[in-house]
Amino acid sequence: MDLRRLLLAAAAVAVVASPAVAAEGRGLTAKDLATLDRVSDIRASPDGRYAIYDLRSTDWTADRGVHALWIVDLAAKTPEPRRLAISEGGIGSARWSPDGQSIYFLSGRSGSAQVWRTTPQGATATQVTQLPLDIGAFRLSPDGKTLVVGLAVYPDCPTLQCTLDRAAKPKTPTGQVFDKLFVRHWDQWADGTRNHLFALALGPDGVATGAPVEITPGLDADIPTKPFGGDDDFTVTPDNKSVVFSARIAGTSEPWSTNFDLFQAPLTGAAKPVNLTADNLAWDAAPAFSPDGSKLAWLAMKRPGFESDRFGIMVRDLKSGATRELAPQWDRSAGGLKWSADGKTLYATAADVGQTRLYAFDAARGGTPVALTGPGHVGEYDVSKTGLVYDRDDLAGPAQAYSLPLKAKAPIQLTHVDADKLAGVAMGEAEQFSFPGWNGETVHGYVVKPANYQPGRTYPVAFLIHGGPQGSFGNLFHYRWNAQTYAGHGYAVVMIDFHGSTGYGQGFTDAISHHWGDRPLEDLQKGWSAALTKYPFLDGDRACALGGSYGGFMVNWIAGNWNGPWKCLVNHDGIFDNRMMGYSTEELWFSEWENGGTPWANPQGYEQFNPVNHVAQWTKPELVIHSQRDYRIPVEQGLATFDALQRKGVPSQLLYFPNENHWVLKPQNLVQWHDTVFSWLDTWTAAAAK
Repeated sequence: MDLRRLLLAAAAVAVVASPAVAAEGRGLTAKDLATLDRVSDIRASPDGRYAIYDLRSTDWTADRGVHALWIVDLAAKTPEPRRLAISEGGIGSARWSPDGQSIYFLSGRSGSAQVWRTTPQGATATQVTQLPLDIGAFRLSPDGKTLVVGLAVYPDCPTLQCTLDRAAKPKTPTGQVFDKLFVRHWDQWADGTRNHLFALALGPDGVATGAPVEITPGLDADIPTKPFGGDDDFTVTPDNKSVVFSARIAGTSEPWSTNFDLFQAPLTGAAKPVNLTADNLAWDAAPAFSPDGSKLAWLAMKRPGFESDRFGIMVRDLKSGATRELAPQWDRSAGGLKWSADGKTLYATAADVGQTRLYAFDAARGGTPVALTGPGHVGEYDVSKTGLVYDRDDLAGPAQAYSLPLKAKAPIQLTHVDADKLAGVAMGEAEQFSFPGWNGETVHGYVVKPANYQPGRTYPVAFLIHGGPQGSFGNLFHYRWNAQTYAGHGYAVVMIDFHGSTGYGQGFTDAISHHWGDRPLEDLQKGWSAALTKYPFLDGDRACALGGSYGGFMVNWIAGNWNGPWKCLVNHDGIFDNRMMGYSTEELWFSEWENGGTPWANPQGYEQFNPVNHVAQWTKPELVIHSQRDYRIPVEQGLATFDALQRKGVPSQLLYFPNENHWVLKPQNLVQWHDTVFSWLDTWTAAAAK
């Protein structure tokens, strides 16, 4: 790919136009947010002629999302997207065949998740696989003759039927015996299965023939990884003979290890996987071969046990074995690694000062990467012979699809999703600001005006605290913590990217570890003061602090250590007792890294910033929200918070979801969440105004 031309095109547009901010109109509501269509998973055909993407709409009555596959002709003078396929059984993970003549996708239309196939012209879909188990992810080999699929199987089962029979066996009695962790993970209890890879031969018609061959028999690991792994976890080698995948050998240390390695195994399953990155005891991920097959690139961390370490880009010459890091001085964490069609450029996304940008790297020389996109949040992207396609959102509106052709002077917007739903909706104007935070270092934040802001007026404030804690409330359109829903309800919004946030250098991210309650709190305090000084429309006497996950921890910490400014608090899935969190969360590596060891080896690390030790100082009204299927921060943390508030006589409510996890995903629950939160904010900010 001609990198020079692409960079010139990118340089011609430092800022991609955002959706227009309405000067007048009603504000964005929670129902709006829950029912907006969502663009994701954009993929370019190999020749660059077409782009396909997933469009999620909402079936409000059924309380679920419905996915459809859309396509747009990039060669058209005025690209007009059209729907290619939809399925009541679900549809997703659409991928192009290597020759660009077919589109493969997952669908449940047959009663289980199988691979199906259609064409860019919209031919009637053909079922490619008919396996007795759901397919979780898939990859096509470069020659298009083999399909590699991920299936959840019992590792000791020699056949898929064995797994099927065992899963169907009546569970009486119902007790389960475990002899190692994970007994539960994210929102699921362990059932004894592992995600393994299987190879299926494809006939001339693109339909699978013969029995699947297990590539990873008996391997004590999940490929793709649980719970959020996908086809980025594995790839087929350019010679079509083997697969390279990222996996963590479970053993007994899986819940406190981040040692994912790259392994290579033949598609025949006739040999044990070979570890390609055994020398790195930290995380290796996202293998990607150069188009000519001469190099392997992947993402790698350096510190074992730290899930938020910087992902650097590694490149290995497969002939010499020489391995080097590309752009080692670049202090950002890369994601979404892809090669250009000519192998001269590597692309990646990365958070950067409140934005998420798409970057281009010279694959031969490295050096400083070049940002190809301006402000906003790039979600997913893809590469073809003629350029790039990507989706991008920002604080002013949801994601839209764009193309960046090699010869273009600026990106081309391909979609205008939700234009009808957002017509007449006023979005609050957002502005980024900075101030000296902990240690005098620059800290950034955003202020969002109420949707119908009027100069000279003051407004109540929602002070939003992000989770992670290695995350960011940056320039993006969030579907759980969306600043515009607060702006639409008449609130100004303040969000601070305190020390620990991503996108400001790894040292900035590292600063929160072992310091959950001091450095970020100082940033929040100084950020609140700076915002009040800079923005006179903020009514500091009518403000509530809200946060989820780490943000919920911080709300509980604030309740006992900085409750003066707040009329009320909202804690979603937050930590009450940090020590018990260390014993009950599922991914132990997180708690152990952040607190400097296990609870018994370093108890002071868990007690130093433990909200439970400051309950005596709790006085401010607090809304507690927690869900039954949250195994990251178990529901008992929320119940204990509510117990303490009630026992002390502090005004409080508990919103409990029996069918949600760490997030609130069901559309109707999302609206109830907002209705409850807004009622709480209105009650206490209105009381303050009297």
